[in-house]
Amino acid sequence: MTQEDGELDSLVRKRIRALRVAQGWSLEELASRARVSPSTLSRIENGRRRLALDQLVTLARALDTSLDQLVENAADDVIISPTIDGARGLMRWPIKAEPGMSVVRQRMTNPPPDNPGRLRAHPGREWLVVLSGTAVLLLGNRRIRVETNQAAEFPTMLPHAIGAEGGPCEVLGIFDRDARRGHQRGDDAQDSSHPAP
Repeated sequence: MTQEDGELDSLVRKRIRALRVAQGWSLEELASRARVSPSTLSRIENGRRRLALDQLVTLARALDTSLDQLVENAADDVIISPTIDGARGLMRWPIKAEPGMSVVRQRMTNPPPDNPGRLRAHPGREWLVVLSGTAVLLLGNRRIRVETNQAAEFPTMLPHAIGAEGGPCEVLGIFDRDARRGHQRGDDAQDSSHPAP
């Protein structure tokens, strides 16, 4: 076993224990759910038993996670640096999400467009949470103020745009697969208030 394999092995064992504790489950409870003996589970968590693929699959299922997430290697890049687009008044921090979803943190300084022709529509759904400041969501004919700690959810088939009001705002946006594709396809015609994820 290489050092890297040993580190991953240790990480997987720590994850199993941490997920069990986070659920508030005893060794016995998780062992019952995973159909292994408590002593086997204890030896797995403590590194005294070899990790077998079939047991990892069963444990992942019992812990309501996937095998991929259970054995995922520690990411090298923990710190995410923002990309800055000064011309459009945007600072964005791309954040990893589940397959099919895209999560983007963005800092906006520009208001939404005045021209209704600049609103965009495409298939999908979008969710957003305002982390700081005040955002303005243009949704069809509506103008909606979204304050710090408020969230909004809407189908992206409604013409929409988002921007800042009264100073910079930071927004965490979550796009489903269709909404993400819609923003990526429209990147060339992108308005200043709603960047592609």
